[in-house]
Amino acid sequence: MESETDTMTSTKPYLIRAIYEWILDNDMTPHLVVDVRYPGVQAPKEFVEDERLVLNLSPSAVRALVLGNEQIEFNARFGGVARDVYFPVEAVLGIFTRENGQGMVFPELAYPLPGEPEAEADSVAQVEPKRIKPRSVGTPRGIQSPQGPQGPKSPSGKGKGKGGGPTLKVVK
Repeated sequence: MESETDTMTSTKPYLIRAIYEWILDNDMTPHLVVDVRYPGVQAPKEFVEDERLVLNLSPSAVRALVLGNEQIEFNARFGGVARDVYFPVEAVLGIFTRENGQGMVFPELAYPLPGEPEAEADSVAQVEPKRIKPRSVGTPRGIQSPQGPQGPKSPSGKGKGKGGGPTLKVVK
């Protein structure tokens, strides 16, 4: 018999919406980090770095934003060209502010890569499908640890990340 917790929906889309509203209420710019390897991601690949895409979700940057329970979709301009973006909620690795990096990181899920064969179920025994192990535990690659909005300063004055861009601060 299934317990009530077995049938509950994921908290992830609710947390994304809550953090998104919190960021806007604080007059800051919400950004999502998306794992573009996740099946079903439809986003401009030319802006991907390290298999991640950082998306500005501010109301002035997107149109027709839908933060659904199963997917996130919107229209935005990339290099001056309007593009439709669509991805499953499970592809989201984090949501944070551009200004100070505060937000939330989600654990990476194991899933088969496109073109990778999944294990076939045996008629006698259940076989676990082949899964990719998450590359990291905790903070996804490309998002720096909570050492300030730009991470530790290097001699160049830029943060540790590529181009000294925004980083994610883990809020407990």
